[in-house]
Amino acid sequence: MKHTMRLLTAIFTGLFGSSCGAATTQVGQAAPKISAVNQEGATVNFAEVYQKGPTVVFFYPKANTPGCTAQACSLRDAFADLTKQGVQVLGVSLDTVEAQKKFKTERKLPYDLISDPEGKVLKAFKVGKVMGGLLPMSQRQCFLIKDDKIVWHDDSASTAGQADDIKEVLKTLQ
Repeated sequence: MKHTMRLLTAIFTGLFGSSCGAATTQVGQAAPKISAVNQEGATVNFAEVYQKGPTVVFFYPKANTPGCTAQACSLRDAFADLTKQGVQVLGVSLDTVEAQKKFKTERKLPYDLISDPEGKVLKAFKVGKVMGGLLPMSQRQCFLIKDDKIVWHDDSASTAGQADDIKEVLKTLQ
């Protein structure tokens, strides 16, 4: 029986992922200073983005899927309000550069989408992976960085309400 339970646990974890016992990124910690490529294949240095003002870094499972589209479009629709407050936005997934470019173009997203197929950005932010069918995907999470520190972390980020959540947090930071 013990062997059967271990086998089922291993299968379940392999299929759906697990955050049990995993390290998490904490509010107050220094924001990861990493570089990765955007939807154009250009290198984006996160530390340079942070220097421009408060920065939203949101992780989503897969470009052009319903929940990810709702999350990305929520931030798109609030982009003018966010930029008035000096906020930068970066979206991150394990998708290829080509998939990110298609997503950005089709959804008219005004911010960079980071292609992280090797999971280096996920690892730097301590964001886990889950299995979506046969392919790994990022967990949906969102961070707000200010003055090179993580000031807010939502480990179960919303989809359509993502921008509203961020706007509420920004009110408390002023």
